[in-house]
Amino acid sequence: MITEWNIQSRGHGCEACGKSFSDKEAYHTVLFDEKADFRRSDFCVTCWQEKFSDSRSREGFISCWHGVYAAPPPPHEAIKKETAETLLRKLIELNDPQYMPAGYILAVMLERKRLLKVKEQIVRDGKRIFIYEQPKTGDIFTIPDPDLHLDQLQQVQRDVAALLEHGFNSPAPAAAAVETPAPVGNAAADGSEPPATTEEPVVETKAD
Repeated sequence: MITEWNIQSRGHGCEACGKSFSDKEAYHTVLFDEKADFRRSDFCVTCWQEKFSDSRSREGFISCWHGVYAAPPPPHEAIKKETAETLLRKLIELNDPQYMPAGYILAVMLERKRLLKVKEQIVRDGKRIFIYEQPKTGDIFTIPDPDLHLDQLQQVQRDVAALLEHGFNSPAPAAAAVETPAPVGNAAADGSEPPATTEEPVVETKAD
């Protein structure tokens, strides 16, 4: 079964010819579905034009785009406060299904702040999966939609707020009781937003 949420970092060189990317050099990225997982490939402009410009017609093709390579900054030792992005990375690395709703909410928060961009949406086994890119680093985040309901949303928002404030020293996410499931995307015919407080991350779930 595919590992549905993960991070794939931008390569520092062309996968085809092995040439290292220089700062501000253009490159092309292709994402393929290889059944067991998604595979990311980065190519220089020359290799793309000569060998891979027909990627859309190849088996397993999901998406492709181009970007500009930014050389990584020198390492630093400054201690930073937990942010939505660093927390999301930790949750994905932990790979614990109980944190999947919190990871989804964090991804939506980062998208609304324009720190992540949706590159593609796909459906696998009836489940919607979002492919995000972090523009500065080029990292790809694969985030499944947990299909949260209104009676679950506020609890997940509280879990996210606790994780941002206390990290993993906070209690494990609580499973919200489900009485009358109503998908968030179809929760209100008049388009009203789910209730939220100022003390928690306020996130709108994506409509279908």
